[in-house]
Amino acid sequence: MTIHESGENYLEAILMISEKKGNVRSIDVVNHLGFSKPTVSVAVHTLEKNGFLIITDDGFLQLTDAGMAIAEKIYERHRVLTAILSALGVPEDIAQEDACKLEHDLSELSFDKIKEYYAKHLKTA
Repeated sequence: MTIHESGENYLEAILMISEKKGNVRSIDVVNHLGFSKPTVSVAVHTLEKNGFLIITDDGFLQLTDAGMAIAEKIYERHRVLTAILSALGVPEDIAQEDACKLEHDLSELSFDKIKEYYAKHLKTA
């Protein structure tokens, strides 16, 4: 199943929140992304219907294996791109924002080469 950029953003947000808080509810996603409750509700139910997450009986959001794979991929791209932009002198807030835009559109090959360069030249700096 193909997922759109907005879905990737939701999955990434759920992963990020879960790393900070443990359990994730829809309201946490609302607060993290700044979207309305109805917008998040529709997106979460669509992601559940498509097999990317599970909504538990307690209302917690849990990523499925498919959802986790996408979330980890996007989050890795976000971290690496933010680090590179920051290393180039871009202020942190702008680096975060720009990384968010870039993380979805880079080919696997381009990202792999960027990550390779980052690991070799910037990660230890």
